[in-house]
Amino acid sequence: MSVNNMTSPVGTAFPNIQWDALGSLRLTAQETALLRMAETNPIDYTLADSRDASMYARVLLKLLAEAAGAGAGTGEVSTYVDKCTGEQASHALDVDPLGVVTHYALTKLNEIISTLSKGDSGVTVASVFYVGKDGILVDQWKALLRILNKGGKGDVFAQKSASMSLGKILIASCPSKGSSDSKSRIVSYASAIEPMEALVAWIVSQLKNATGSLVGLCIPALVVLMDSYESRIIFAKAGGIKYMARQLLSASKQSSPSDGQQKFGQGSVQQLYALTFCMWILTYELNTSWTIRADFAKEGIPVQALCELIAAAPREKIVRVALAALNNLATCVDTDDAAPSGSEVHDGKFFLSEMIGNGLMKSITLLRDKQFTDPDIVDDIDIVYKLLVENYKDMSRWEVYKNEVEKGHLQWGSTHTEAFFKENAKMFEGSDGDFFLLKVLITLLSSKDEEVVAIACYDIGEFVRFYPNGRSITKRLGAKELVMPLIESDNVDLQRHALQCVSKIMVQNWEYVK
Repeated sequence: MSVNNMTSPVGTAFPNIQWDALGSLRLTAQETALLRMAETNPIDYTLADSRDASMYARVLLKLLAEAAGAGAGTGEVSTYVDKCTGEQASHALDVDPLGVVTHYALTKLNEIISTLSKGDSGVTVASVFYVGKDGILVDQWKALLRILNKGGKGDVFAQKSASMSLGKILIASCPSKGSSDSKSRIVSYASAIEPMEALVAWIVSQLKNATGSLVGLCIPALVVLMDSYESRIIFAKAGGIKYMARQLLSASKQSSPSDGQQKFGQGSVQQLYALTFCMWILTYELNTSWTIRADFAKEGIPVQALCELIAAAPREKIVRVALAALNNLATCVDTDDAAPSGSEVHDGKFFLSEMIGNGLMKSITLLRDKQFTDPDIVDDIDIVYKLLVENYKDMSRWEVYKNEVEKGHLQWGSTHTEAFFKENAKMFEGSDGDFFLLKVLITLLSSKDEEVVAIACYDIGEFVRFYPNGRSITKRLGAKELVMPLIESDNVDLQRHALQCVSKIMVQNWEYVK
């Protein structure tokens, strides 16, 4: 997945930067000459020699450090998001030269890394940014992190570009990426661990706290870090899976496919796709990392988010990667990889039960009737559907019902009938006798989904009928007060079920009334 298409909004001002006039950058004559030479020569020529390339990269990192140290400019450049006109860019250079210099240095660093990543020459990202016989990460990397934490506040391009460049530099040291330079010198992964943890902490903070388009600040770096095993594990250990899933869940809940209209703008679609793509990549570690497997099972949020995305179906490409992730979850096997003693088993059967509880069966059934241009989607739909059906058959009706209630995805079926409650009313007591599932059912009376509320009314009424002293228990838990206002609902079906529920709670002999 490409994340390289970022352009500074003030890029047209770069050729007009006067290095000699910017004394606050404290450039030496040699460094100024190097910057001018790099502007004159093709990038491939500048990067042809490992030593020259390393010097050039460190000069750019120095520009970032000095620009931030000199007060990070006036902040004018950070107000530009879209590409500026030539006049606007010139104005920005006049009033905020350090801001323009920051964008210049980040643009050139990104160009260096992208060029070296192609592997057309013997010079690599590792040989440029890791120095000495032990291949230690250059200390100047901190300038990039400073932009994320301080100097780049409010500057969308600076934060995106700095985090992505830092991510690419750091994963070049990962053993899973074959970390070595052109001379087969081993690069020190140990020197990159702390910086990687710092970058991951920033990404997780963004996922945890940012909303809307601001989440996009960290996505390019997140996608980059998914390219190595080591960074995936660090991301998971920092709690990233949970917060990424919450972002996906929030986005899918904001869309409503009920009116048939697409409610995602192009930017948010790409953002959704990137997050879902990262979730999918992480599912490939289910059989190698107990931590990642446990995080996908924790609170049921990741599975719920993927199921909600399938139901919302924002774009075919998003459905494709969400289905692929669910497929990996459904087919994962139990492993003993560093699992704590007595920990719960989270295998494919466990995740399939989660999917059934989140209403995936209905969504998959609807998808089977649609036409898709991508054959991989059709294959994944068939595989997941078959696994869901097989697991559904293996589950007891009570397990199916319990999953439905706990996930809040109530759907009319055989678990919402008189016969079911006559057989299973005692099960509502729970292992601790706290009627937890009944309490959850009562909270669903406040759901925004009117069908869910109607089914909850029916189920509570049937519990009252078939559980000894069910009337007083539901009254004590506050069900009556929540159901009463629903009798005035404009939804005729909901109104009917609410009225019947209240009647069952208040009337001792419901059979006589019926």
